Amino acid sequence: MKRKDFLSAIVPLGATLSAMATGQRFIDPDFAAIIPPYLQKGDTIGICCMAGFISLADIQPAINKMKEWGFQIKPGNTIGEKDFSFGGTDAQRTEDLQQLMDDPSIKAIMSARGGYGTVRIIDGLDFKKFAANPKWIIGFSDVTVLHAHLNRNYGIASLHSKMCNSFPDDWKKAEPIQIETIESIRKCLLGEKMQYTAVPNINNKTGSAAGALVGGNLNTIETLAGTKSDLITKGKILFVEDKDEYLYSVDRMFWNLKRTGKLAQLKGLIIGGFKLKPDDPGEEFGRTIQEIVLEKVKEYNYPVCFDFPVGHQKDNFALKYTVQHQLTVSNNLVSLTEIR
Repeated sequence: MKRKDFLSAIVPLGATLSAMATGQRFIDPDFAAIIPPYLQKGDTIGICCMAGFISLADIQPAINKMKEWGFQIKPGNTIGEKDFSFGGTDAQRTEDLQQLMDDPSIKAIMSARGGYGTVRIIDGLDFKKFAANPKWIIGFSDVTVLHAHLNRNYGIASLHSKMCNSFPDDWKKAEPIQIETIESIRKCLLGEKMQYTAVPNINNKTGSAAGALVGGNLNTIETLAGTKSDLITKGKILFVEDKDEYLYSVDRMFWNLKRTGKLAQLKGLIIGGFKLKPDDPGEEFGRTIQEIVLEKVKEYNYPVCFDFPVGHQKDNFALKYTVQHQLTVSNNLVSLTEIR
């Protein structure tokens, strides 16, 4: 072997050994995701407050429904704890999530609700045991911090979905779409191969592509840029959603995606729900969400779809984060299909 070839072979090995010592691994977009074991009836799901406060009474509908699905439920110590808007202090939330991550009897962990606070505890978590025995992390919005961190540092799949506060009190009065989206959580956890469709938008860019599915809350993704949780998008299908933002803020965040290179080497782009604040009178931004996005991706050839059923809305389906999917955008149909 030539010296330069020997050195090129030994350097990645050294990096890999270093990563293994910390429980981390270097993630390449072509690597297959580490899929946590799918659940079986009788398995236990832990629930904790990673961010905002919620009471035990408020998560009881979710507990009842997941028990109907055949799962055991273990509420964490942060349920009912309150530190102003947070579900307990940073130390309490860190300890609670750490215990659930390290407990071998817990097979999945659902965030009780979103809000704000996961970024305050992410650097205090030890992922060694979790990386050795991964389990499904469930949630969206602020939980994007955890999804992105797992994707970048460990390549471990997780579940971007509704949380406990989205389960209806009375299932007889729930809308069909609400029931369907919550049922998608159960199907994902049991290992069903998922496929979703969306109504075509006239602004879509047609095409077909395959890649690992990553993304989440756009504002949160922006705040992670340059950190240890910064999202890797090269060779992946990116989905984004957000709420309570002005159009100019969405434009700024998409410029961030573009300037940090996150749009340059995508396989596909999915735009979910965007609940926008109305422009202030006399301060109209003058561009639609579609125009904002298409301006940033006009030089790229990958498929782009709008109005996908994910985000802060009733039609927020569970998506297997980091898992390979096929995105097909045609004039007649949009489909996102899990690849096995």
